[in-house]
Amino acid sequence: MSASLILGIWFVSLLALFWFDPAKEPKVSVGLWIPLIWFFFIVSRTPSLWLGLSFASNLGQALEEGSPVDRAIFSALTVLSFVILVSRSFQWRKFMSQNTALVLYLGFSLLSVAWSDFPFATFKKWFRDAGIYMAVLVVLTDSNRLEAVRTTLRRLYYLTIPLSVVLVKYYPNLGQTFSVWGDREYTGVSTSKNMLGLLCLASGLFFFWDIATRWSQRRNKRNKRVIFVNIALIAMALYLLHLCGSKTSTVCLILGCLMITAVHSKLGQRNIKWIKALAPAVFLIYLVLTVGFGLGAKLSEAVGGNANMSDRTRIWQVLLSVPINPILGCGYQSFWLGSRIQWVWSRLTGDNVFEAHDGYLQTYLDLGLIGLFLACTFLIAIYRKICKQLNPLMPLASLSIGLWTLMLLYNVTEAAFGGGILWFTLLMGSMTVPVRVKARAKAASSLKTRETLLPEVVADR
Repeated sequence: MSASLILGIWFVSLLALFWFDPAKEPKVSVGLWIPLIWFFFIVSRTPSLWLGLSFASNLGQALEEGSPVDRAIFSALTVLSFVILVSRSFQWRKFMSQNTALVLYLGFSLLSVAWSDFPFATFKKWFRDAGIYMAVLVVLTDSNRLEAVRTTLRRLYYLTIPLSVVLVKYYPNLGQTFSVWGDREYTGVSTSKNMLGLLCLASGLFFFWDIATRWSQRRNKRNKRVIFVNIALIAMALYLLHLCGSKTSTVCLILGCLMITAVHSKLGQRNIKWIKALAPAVFLIYLVLTVGFGLGAKLSEAVGGNANMSDRTRIWQVLLSVPINPILGCGYQSFWLGSRIQWVWSRLTGDNVFEAHDGYLQTYLDLGLIGLFLACTFLIAIYRKICKQLNPLMPLASLSIGLWTLMLLYNVTEAAFGGGILWFTLLMGSMTVPVRVKARAKAASSLKTRETLLPEVVADR
């Protein structure tokens, strides 16, 4: 078959899947398409990259100024998200009081514009990400939060996973690339093999969680069809994960699935306190083995990597030698701007990286020790919220505990704090939002009606 025919079959199949999806929930709002567009660009490429447009004469200018096309589209999405939240009478003050740790982290990130070497570029990056947070709130303020989260993520992975397979197999100029050493790398809809691995990790975990939550009612015809579709998408994600060879994503996917299984098992439900302790314990054990006993190289080799963790230890050494303000950092997402990036590349001899390959180190470089402290404080605060949802078990709690656990480990060798699909999915599963004014009024009206009818029912009896 020709590549164009395969692409056409994929497009028709996608439309059919959207329309006849057995998991389709008609009660969710049309506004969920806005977060879907945001998340699509997060897990794949920016609009200008998809269109093949370039507005900068060199890499430094591109990193500092960005693309006017991207800016226009992202600004439009931000405005639309804000309008939706206003139409839902979103209570900003109450939201900030309920999510103090996140607000402090975002507030400090905005404040970093003051000491950044590139204040305008720093502010633009912060404003762009603020739009994504608004998109997350659009999902969470839907009248049916659980189905809104499910629908948004399901649509996202319906779109990106099969398309990645098509690009890898039939459009190698878009779905494949070559490293600086000449090795073939599979990227799919993403920009690198690690980003494709992250997409496979996030999608695989979501579909596994969806199966776990429906498993008790697996004999239901609708749930049978949903589980079948989930398994098909998991198979595609595992195929792509095998192609891209991301060891970190593979290990984290296994860990996240084990955590979800433990939460939904009868043994886990009877010993929920052990489940709560298991998540941080896994990370502490890892730290003891790697830092205390120096077994990081052995663990890397055990999962198919090499002793220097694919040159990450060399990258970390170079980055830690860069002269920065250790307390305040360089500014929100501003470390990889200006002369610093050339300084780093000159010492890595050909390894032109754009991230620290460590979320903790990346946060330190951008926001210093204060920013790292605030990020860790937020993780602790959100963990406490997740634990409250485990007993009694709320549907999104098992997904959140799985994400929280693998986030700790994933950020040891990759950077996913403050952005990316894992971060925003974790927020959707565990962030507190005020009850919608209309929904609260409707609930109060319903309660008042029941109270009015109750005496009449008693009288009739």
